[in-house]
Amino acid sequence: MFEGEVFHEKQRLELCAIHALNNVLQERVFTKETADDLCKRLAPQCVVNPHRSVLGTGNYDVNVIMAALQSRELAAVWWDKRRTVQSLCMSKVQGFILNVPSRVSLGIVSLPLRRRHWLAVRQVNGQYYNLDSKLKSPVCIGGEAELCSFLSEQLSQDVAEMLLVVRQEVEEDGSWLSSDNPQKLKKAVSGSG
Repeated sequence: MFEGEVFHEKQRLELCAIHALNNVLQERVFTKETADDLCKRLAPQCVVNPHRSVLGTGNYDVNVIMAALQSRELAAVWWDKRRTVQSLCMSKVQGFILNVPSRVSLGIVSLPLRRRHWLAVRQVNGQYYNLDSKLKSPVCIGGEAELCSFLSEQLSQDVAEMLLVVRQEVEEDGSWLSSDNPQKLKKAVSGSG
């Protein structure tokens, strides 16, 4: 596969939420203008909008991501980190949007500060890719086993969070979670029940 076959927006201003959305959708759907419009709809009476940076440079919150996905008949399901990522039904998940700590830098100088950063992970042509907008190009993670390792590593950071990007009907029926019920499995193995 050529790198050009994987859509990948690179970081600009504080627009990582927009880049993560477009990267997980694999096309340029959202812009700063559409995100600002979503912010106004989410908080129409606010002089200072709580869903983005006061400076107008982006830094959109999870509400903007959720509203953007809903406009595409998709949903964001918050992942409970107490579960293992192996309990996901990967075939029902279109992609992942993670919120992770990220270093702050000015040019080549890295500052001792950390901020929150949105990044996307998605399967393209049978391989999962890290589509972090801060990367120069998409990074191939590999198959499902490598994806589980990658996601587990990312989620091991205290403040990391993950959203599953799924179709709305998948969110409603809960089929994003594997139907393997450990209690049923336990009963079947012991022969009881």
